[in-house]
Amino acid sequence: MRGLSPERACLALLAALLGTCHLAKAGCLGKCCPGSDLKCTSTDWRMDRVYGTCFCDERCKRTKDCCFDYPTMCPAQPCAVSQWSYWSGCVQQCRPAFRVRRRHVEREAQNSGDACPPLEERAGCMEYMNRRGEHCAQTQGPALITTVDYGKGRPKHDLYGEPVNPGYCMEFKMESLSPHCMVENRPHARWMQYLREGYTVCVACQPPAMRNQSRSCQGDGATSDRDALLQWQAVGNPRCRGTWKKVQRLERCSCPQVHSFLFI
Repeated sequence: MRGLSPERACLALLAALLGTCHLAKAGCLGKCCPGSDLKCTSTDWRMDRVYGTCFCDERCKRTKDCCFDYPTMCPAQPCAVSQWSYWSGCVQQCRPAFRVRRRHVEREAQNSGDACPPLEERAGCMEYMNRRGEHCAQTQGPALITTVDYGKGRPKHDLYGEPVNPGYCMEFKMESLSPHCMVENRPHARWMQYLREGYTVCVACQPPAMRNQSRSCQGDGATSDRDALLQWQAVGNPRCRGTWKKVQRLERCSCPQVHSFLFI
């Protein structure tokens, strides 16, 4: 500091030290704030390369006025959730109902990380025995269908280890369906999007949906003429419904999996 008086040299040194302290405290170091916080500020370069007041709260990513080091000092952490629980039983017996599975939050989202996904899912189902262990009385009505994947959980053997009747398959030509099927995007109900007018679909009739005496499923059209217009309804979304015509009965379904369904 040659040429400076002792007083000015001291002032210059003090200014340099204060500048160093300011730089050390600038940016978002130790200032990561949740939500929107107008007090969560600093004075430094912003991410848009403008020097001045910048922010270190989560909202700054939307308003684009974060401090330059926000992504490094406040890294985004997405919400973390547990694995799905097992599916519950049907909430009602002897009628189309739904089952539930849940998961819980293990870590909340931080610093504008991805929000938590849905914590509950419901899927259509039907129980064939009431709470007293008695078989439900069969009722007349439209065919109730669900995804063929639902059948994977059905037992293949009885209590004595004997193979369960594998049932049969009915082919139908889809004549009409409501628009509610096409807009269904819940993960467990996306199978409804594969229902299309004019397509041939396969629907399997298996125990326990198969009646013990008649060996048929509700609404399968086994006793109807080929030209008869029959009604069906998707379990899990009662507004997804329509009509179809019987094509033939088969021992096993031959349709692609996306066009294969199950009486329930």
